[in-house]
Amino acid sequence: MAWTTHLHADADALADACARALQDAADAALKARGEARLAIAGGRTPLPALRLWAQRAQVDARVAITLTDERWVPADHPDANLARLQSCFTGTVGPTWRPLVPAVPGAEPTLDAAHASLAAMPGEFDLVLLGMGEDGHIASLFPTDPDLAAAMASTDDAVIGRPTPPPADAPHARISLTLARLLRSRRRLLLVTGERKRALLEQVQRAPGSLQWPVSALLHAPGPPVAIHWSP
Repeated sequence: MAWTTHLHADADALADACARALQDAADAALKARGEARLAIAGGRTPLPALRLWAQRAQVDARVAITLTDERWVPADHPDANLARLQSCFTGTVGPTWRPLVPAVPGAEPTLDAAHASLAAMPGEFDLVLLGMGEDGHIASLFPTDPDLAAAMASTDDAVIGRPTPPPADAPHARISLTLARLLRSRRRLLLVTGERKRALLEQVQRAPGSLQWPVSALLHAPGPPVAIHWSP
C-alpha cells in the first residue's frame, strides 16, 4: 500500500496531527544535518497546522520552506500563497523562505526564481505537505491543463501551469513543483477535508496512474507512503 489514512474528528484534530508531523520532520532533520527543507501547499487547509507549529516550536532560519506551487502575482497580492504562509509565523523568528515567484514578477511567467530557490534546497525534502482539489489536482498540476502530461513526466524541478479554464477565484498562471520534485521527499503528507474529497480519494486509490486525477500519481508512486490526513 502506498498510503496510510488518518481520520480525524474535526479540523482542529487534523491541524494538531499535521503540526506534530511538521515538528517531527523538522526536528529529525535538524538533529541529523543542522537544517531542514520543507515544501508546503499554499491553500487554506495547511494554515492552522502551520500556526500551531509556530506556537509550539522555535522555527528559525535553519528551517527552509518553499511552496509546492504559487500564483504568478506580486508578493503583496491577495492571491499570493507565500504571504498566507508567512502570516502563520508573525511574531516569531520564522523560517527561511524560498519563493517560487519574484516579489515583483514580469508580465509573463518564468521559472528563474523557482530554479534559484530549489537549487538552494538540494537533495530530498524532509517533508512535503500537499492539499487536493475536488478535481484531484495537487500543487498546480491540474487535470484541465493542456500541458499536464508533459508536466507530470518532467524531470525538471518546476513547471509553468495554466489550468484551462483558470479557476474563477484565482485566474492566474502558476508555478508548480513537478511530480518528480515532490516525490524527492522523506515524508509525504496529504491533507483532505470534506466528504466529497474523501469519496474522490477512494476512487483514485483504485485507479493507479490516471491523468484524470493528478493525485493518483502521488498515491501510487514508489517511495515513502503518503500519510493521508482527513477531517469532515
